[in-house]
Amino acid sequence: MGGIPIVTMLSQVTGLPATFIRKEPKEYGTCLYAEGASLLGRKFVLVEDVVSSGGAIIDAMAKLRADGLRPTTALCVIDRETGGSEALAASGLPLRALFTFSQVENVA
Repeated sequence: MGGIPIVTMLSQVTGLPATFIRKEPKEYGTCLYAEGASLLGRKFVLVEDVVSSGGAIIDAMAKLRADGLRPTTALCVIDRETGGSEALAASGLPLRALFTFSQVENVA
């Protein structure tokens, strides 16, 4: 959920459409796991607020790939440096972080 305001702001600033990926589709309404702009035929990135293990991104990526969709990169505000970047790389998705935990920790 922390990525929602980040994606919303990125969409507003860039004018690019946004799509939100749920862990599981709701059992009512559209019943989709992805809500927003269609990703078919588009290059897109996955955005998170904080990455620890990379598990949430890997789970989302599995759903997307099953539908023939291929994110190009994962973006996050903070990489906690606890294996997420390596796990994503092993899954074929590079992670780009605005800050690492070490950088944040050394500011204080």
